[in-house]
Amino acid sequence: MSWNPTLDPHCPKGSAVDAIDTLIIPRARDIGGFEVRRALPSPKRQMVGPFIFFDQMGPAEFLTGQGIDVRPHPHIGLATVTYLYKGEFQHRDSLGTNQMIYPGEVNWMIAGNGVTHSERTSEDTRTGQSDLFGIQTWVALPEKDEETNAGFEHHPKEALPFLEGEGKQVRLILGNAWGETAPTKTFSEMFYADVVLKAEAAIPLPDNHEDRGVYVTSGSVTVAGDTFEAGRMMVFRPGDALSLKAGPEGARLMMLGGATLGQSRYIWWNFVASSRDKIDAAKEAWRAGDWAHGRFQLPPDDNTEFVPLPAR
Repeated sequence: MSWNPTLDPHCPKGSAVDAIDTLIIPRARDIGGFEVRRALPSPKRQMVGPFIFFDQMGPAEFLTGQGIDVRPHPHIGLATVTYLYKGEFQHRDSLGTNQMIYPGEVNWMIAGNGVTHSERTSEDTRTGQSDLFGIQTWVALPEKDEETNAGFEHHPKEALPFLEGEGKQVRLILGNAWGETAPTKTFSEMFYADVVLKAEAAIPLPDNHEDRGVYVTSGSVTVAGDTFEAGRMMVFRPGDALSLKAGPEGARLMMLGGATLGQSRYIWWNFVASSRDKIDAAKEAWRAGDWAHGRFQLPPDDNTEFVPLPAR
């Protein structure tokens, strides 16, 4: 898609540091030679718009025979989105989905009342060395949609709006921004975009959303004189007209936000809900392990093991 004039940046004058509501430095942890950096939820901020979980996966390198094995586990009250820069995942879920995902594509799983899924490096990829680098997020569902039926969508990169020009490349993953709309079905107003900026290129924040945040995946960006390096998430005040300018090495960003849900959410393990009772009910259903008749089933193609309920 050709250049969109709504992406022309408006660079503010003076200091815009007051426009940054929250600066988040993700917590890094190693999970067996694989680093994860978690920006949301954080002690400073639970959500940005409806986005309630944000993990940077990697970058990681795997030797022959190695990879990621996230065993079947349950979710409620949210939708998950996986977006990769490098590598691949094989997604399998209790709906019967068996879907590979590659860089630039979208796997969007609606948990609703309950779904179980696994994510693993495929057997084909394990035959040689491989890389993995990407972002996983959860989007909290509005209260009226928390118990909707589970669902799954996959969209190839060619199906996503792509804007390019003046040193900018933008792929819209979810929602609407800069005059474009992504094909994925969503339950509330939001936007989620992969942005690549060449050195000194600038891009405005979308002006049609209440909550707006930016995560710097690589390089650096400047907002009115203040520079933010990779591994930082900035959440901006609503309504301010702002743009971000890439540093001398360029930058790659994930831009996200949307309408707030009006109330915080309870989070326990992989469950998100507007009440503790809904969390407790999901705990008991998973603990019961009635895969044939209960609330949760295991993926048909990956049902020989599962992640047990945490002791806490």
